[in-house]
Amino acid sequence: MIYITGDTHGGIDIHKLGSNKFLEGNSLTKSDYVIISGDFGFVWTMDNKDLYWLKWFENKKFTTLFVDGNHENFDILNNLPIETWNGGKVHRINDSIFHLLRGQVYEIDGNKFFTFGGAESVDKVFREEGVSWWECEMPSENEYKEGIKNLEKVNWNVDFVVTHTCPSKVLNTINESHCTFKEVNEINEYFDEINKKASFKNWYFGHFHRDIEIENKYICLYNKIMKIV
Repeated sequence: MIYITGDTHGGIDIHKLGSNKFLEGNSLTKSDYVIISGDFGFVWTMDNKDLYWLKWFENKKFTTLFVDGNHENFDILNNLPIETWNGGKVHRINDSIFHLLRGQVYEIDGNKFFTFGGAESVDKVFREEGVSWWECEMPSENEYKEGIKNLEKVNWNVDFVVTHTCPSKVLNTINESHCTFKEVNEINEYFDEINKKASFKNWYFGHFHRDIEIENKYICLYNKIMKIV
């Protein structure tokens, strides 16, 4: 089985995955997956607190997968060795936690997932570069190109898309209906192209700290944990 939820923010929003909240997780196995749609935040300083939580995930019965958000320590993440897992590139945090890299297509339990993390921090003016904010929270040109190349390999046909932010049209709908004020930028416009060309069942994302379904296809997650398959 595969479940998905929103941001965990390095422990701030981890309660939703606790044994007393996520009851389904108590009967899963390491062959089952929980995906976190960005702002994982547990690879931050790798101090005792981070190590405690990484061990906490390792002790869970399921395997955890995550795309990066905008609030990650990219200095640490991007220096991890890259492996191939289920057809795409990953960072293996430990045997129970995998970082799904940008622009990859994975085959998981017979389903194709396209993943692309990253987003722009609206609060970066209040953060310190290299300490609490990293410029590579936004994708590079090579990452954008790799995403297109990998989608072309599968003829733009996947089952699910997992990102941190969303296409422009979805962003505008959220801004209008939920009084948020995130501006459209290059990653949203990049997702516009994918949204137009790709065939997919559902597009899951986090970032907005809300649980919202738009057109029964674009699903923003925060506290909700949803079963995909």
